Amino acid sequence: MEPLATLISKRGIPVRLTHERWSHIVESHDYLAGHLDLVVETIGDPDCVVTGVKGERLAVKRYDHTAIGAKHVVVAYKEQEHDGFVITAFMTSKIDKLLKRGIQWQKS
Repeated sequence: MEPLATLISKRGIPVRLTHERWSHIVESHDYLAGHLDLVVETIGDPDCVVTGVKGERLAVKRYDHTAIGAKHVVVAYKEQEHDGFVITAFMTSKIDKLLKRGIQWQKS
């Protein structure tokens, strides 16, 4: 099955968002339903990429206007040598703990 979207990470790796993962995301975080565009944009053009706790990367982007107010969209994804995939995504207003994990890349 074709992925719902494929984006290029800041390391130049194609990252796939599958239909199955998108279904998981909107079931767990229903406020993201209808906001596929925010998830796609966050992977392709993040404000920063942060180290995850299990080898994943977290793309983070702030949006001033979402359905639930000003929030950061966080997309967790895993990269392999030539391929990557989205694990989950969510919105938060507090990213201090995430940033303490280590910033791998930041927009200048």
